[in-house]
Amino acid sequence: MDLKTKLYQMFILGTDGGGYEKALAKGLGGIIFFTKDIKSSDEFYKLISDIKSKALIPPFLSIDQEGGRVERTENIHNGKKYLSAKFAFEKGEDFLLAQTREIAEELKSYGLNLNFAPCIDVNTNPDNPIIGERAFSNNADDVIKCEKIVSQAYRENGIIPCVKHFPGHGDANADSHLTLPEIDLPLDEMERTHIKPFAACAKTIEMIMVAHLHCTCFERDVIPTSLSKNAISYLRNKLGFNGVIISDDMIMKGATHVALPNNSGQNAESQSNSLSNMIEACEKGIRAGLNMFIYRNSILETIEIIESIAQKALQDEELRQNIEYSYEKINDLKKRKNML
Repeated sequence: MDLKTKLYQMFILGTDGGGYEKALAKGLGGIIFFTKDIKSSDEFYKLISDIKSKALIPPFLSIDQEGGRVERTENIHNGKKYLSAKFAFEKGEDFLLAQTREIAEELKSYGLNLNFAPCIDVNTNPDNPIIGERAFSNNADDVIKCEKIVSQAYRENGIIPCVKHFPGHGDANADSHLTLPEIDLPLDEMERTHIKPFAACAKTIEMIMVAHLHCTCFERDVIPTSLSKNAISYLRNKLGFNGVIISDDMIMKGATHVALPNNSGQNAESQSNSLSNMIEACEKGIRAGLNMFIYRNSILETIEIIESIAQKALQDEELRQNIEYSYEKINDLKKRKNML
C-alpha cells in the first residue's frame, strides 16, 4: 500500500461537497454522518450501501449520537428523542444502559460501526456553552462509572466507542466551534478532575478524541491540545493509551483560530479561513502524534489538504514515519473489530 493511501486512511470526512466519493476510492478512512444525511431510513440505507461499494478499504461509518441536543437520527424517529447524558444518568444506571443499547442497536441496524461517544467531560463550569447536559456529571467518579456502562454496551452491540474531549472540555467558558477556549488550570488539578476519566479508561478504550482547547498545563504558547505534541505524548506515555487518537472536527475555529508562523501578518480570522493555514494545522497534528482527523465536509479544499500533505510526506521522513505509525494503529483497530 502506498503512502498516500495510508494517509487517506487517517481521515474521516462528511458528505458535503461530494469529494468523499473519489476519496473512498483512494482509501479514505471513514465517513461521518449528520442529520442532513439521514432524512429517511431508505435513503440512509442506500447512502451507506453506496459508500461501501465505492470504498477501496472498509471505512469507519461514524456518527455523533449522544442523545439530547447531539442526536443525528431525529428525522426518522417520529418524535422520539434520546435523553442527553446528564438526564439519562439521573434516571439511573439501568436506564442509561437500556438507552445506550437502544442507540447501539439502531446504529448497527443501519450499518454504522463507530460512535463519537460517550462524552466524558466533567462539567465543572456551570456557564460552559458547549458541554452542559452532554456531560454525565460534574463529578469525575460518576463520569468514570458511566463511561464503563456506555462503552461496554456499544462494544457488545458492534459499535466502536470513542470517548471525548481529551483532556477535558468541562471547564471551558467558550465554544471551540467558534474560537479557541483557554483552560488555565495546573496539571495536578486537571489530573484530579478532568483527565481522571480518560486515565481510568485509557487501557480499555479503542479511540480517544482530542479537543481544540488551549490548555496552559501542556502549552504556554497558544496551541490547541489537538495539535500539541506535549498533550498527545502525555496521553500516550503518561496514561498509556495504545489506541487511535483522533481530532475533533478540524473545521472548528478552535483548530485553526491560532497564529502559525507562516501566516504572520494575517489576523486570526483570515488565517482560520485560509487553505494554507488548514494544511499547516493538519500537518502540525500529524507531527504531534494524531492518528486521525475529522472534517465535516469533503469539499475541494479538504481534499487538497490530504493531497498536499501526501506530496510533502514523500520528501519528509518525520511526516512519513508518523503516517506509517498512524496507519498501523488504524489498521489494527479495524482488524480487531473484524472490519477487514
